[in-house]
Amino acid sequence: MKAEIEILQPGLFSTIQDNGRFGFMEFGVPVSGVMDKYAAKIVNLLLGNPVDAAVMEITLQGPQLKFHTAINICLSGADLSAAVNGNPVKRNELLQVENGDVLKFGKRKSGFRAYLGVSGGFDTEKVMNSRSWYRGITRNFKLEKNYFLKIHEFPLKTRSTNASIKVDENYLFDKSIDAFPGPEFDKLSEEQQEEIFKVYFSLEVSSNRMAISFAEKFSNEIEPILTGPVLPGTVQLTPAGNVIALMQDCQTTGGYPRILQLSEFGKQVLSQKMPGEKIRFKKVDY
Repeated sequence: MKAEIEILQPGLFSTIQDNGRFGFMEFGVPVSGVMDKYAAKIVNLLLGNPVDAAVMEITLQGPQLKFHTAINICLSGADLSAAVNGNPVKRNELLQVENGDVLKFGKRKSGFRAYLGVSGGFDTEKVMNSRSWYRGITRNFKLEKNYFLKIHEFPLKTRSTNASIKVDENYLFDKSIDAFPGPEFDKLSEEQQEEIFKVYFSLEVSSNRMAISFAEKFSNEIEPILTGPVLPGTVQLTPAGNVIALMQDCQTTGGYPRILQLSEFGKQVLSQKMPGEKIRFKKVDY
């Protein structure tokens, strides 16, 4: 059977994402995909979905969703005080919702991005082998009021809602961001190579899925480089001394020195930090 979810209120910024759009960077197409792969994987594993099934990525202020079918759902990642019909929803375990149930979110308790999965996954358009929303590539960019989200066909027989797993959520509170030296790291002075791992950086309000920028300046005496490839997790240093961590929706090339490259875990931790929070890069060897 086909099922739908009605968007009563869109929230701050919610999108549909899977693991990403690979194989098209040479054409300037961003990878996109979920910012916190760990949380998205937990959701899909509990639901019995393929691990790369599309989920809803919810940023800080969640949407209000009305379910037009009975279905199993699961939440992971940030704790945004989710509730169904006013009843609190536990994260990292299955919950069966009924036709007409309404899911709302409230006060943030931890983290910055929550992930909602449904049995069967979201049946949104697939472009270049991915369902990840991105402006200019997919018809939708973010959730809009009164929009209806389709869900893949799923068996009428509901799965047990007793399934739950113990999840290590320490990363939601971690302030250390694992990072490898980037291609231009060696062009920093020896003092700067040590300093970059000592300074605390504060996330700016302008941070988004494309890039996370930091308020603190870091002296840049490196000569400009020719345009080179960049990836989600590449940390650039601008001529003005701005430190920028590129994220999932980033461009595919850049001309700023690439001083660090975040690990997968580092990206995961950083994605759960909100503007104003302080982090520090932690050196990881290849």
